[in-house]
Amino acid sequence: MQKIYKISTLVLLVLFLSAAKITDTPKPWVYNPALPDEVTVFGEKVPLNDPEVKERIENELILLSRQEHLMFRYFKRSGKWFAKFDSIAKREGVPTDIKYLAIVESGLDNLISSAKATGFWQFLEETGRIYGLRIDKEVDERYDPEKSAVAAIRYLKSARAKFGSWSTAAGSYNMGIYGMETRVASQKTKNYFDLLLPDETMRYVPRIAAAKLIFEDPARYGYILTENDYWKPTPYREVEVSSTIHDLAAFAIDNGTNYKTLRYLNPWLRGTKLTLGKGARYIIRLPKS
Repeated sequence: MQKIYKISTLVLLVLFLSAAKITDTPKPWVYNPALPDEVTVFGEKVPLNDPEVKERIENELILLSRQEHLMFRYFKRSGKWFAKFDSIAKREGVPTDIKYLAIVESGLDNLISSAKATGFWQFLEETGRIYGLRIDKEVDERYDPEKSAVAAIRYLKSARAKFGSWSTAAGSYNMGIYGMETRVASQKTKNYFDLLLPDETMRYVPRIAAAKLIFEDPARYGYILTENDYWKPTPYREVEVSSTIHDLAAFAIDNGTNYKTLRYLNPWLRGTKLTLGKGARYIIRLPKS
């Protein structure tokens, strides 16, 4: 009995000393992801002299920079898509910061939201069709990151012409054009940063700004990456089709690939065939030979 008591005392002593050691061990270094002196988004200066605006930007920067499991995935995906989106933005004559909408909307993933918004740029069916996307059982161009990027830019150009600001246009992308028009009319200002909007929309442009800050200077916010950490665009070749493909799996095999790879390279194909009307043409991507 005495032996058991001594052993128990020894075990308790070891546990106590171990706990003390753990308690005395310094915690990992935690830093404040501070804002630079100036922040711009879409080429427009963010009014950091307004304490409420500055707090909103800092809040989103802290939240986004601390989500390492998400940020590393975003960084990797950006290697496949950012150069393409920059090229489209320059061709369309809009700020290249537009690409950060796709980070905030979907994390560069072909997601479907609870409201059925779909793709990188999160279009609803009706809005997608308005801006030129084909959406049916065989084809859903919301899943084409590049075509839907053009549609998103068309929307933003139209909204910017209406509101005079890319930031307000981006806010309307989140809450809807009519919702923004109502708020602008009732509050008698078109300035996004002066408007009282729904919480999600109040956070929307600050989150875009936060994403821009982190992507433009990853190391400043604790992310050390090399060129090899970014996923590379998948090499492909293009073929033009001008007649209906009745069996996409057979088409894939005839072109030296399989249905899975065909869908991977062309996620906008949603069925097993592709029906083309008179005069219609589609570019289909296939693995590079």
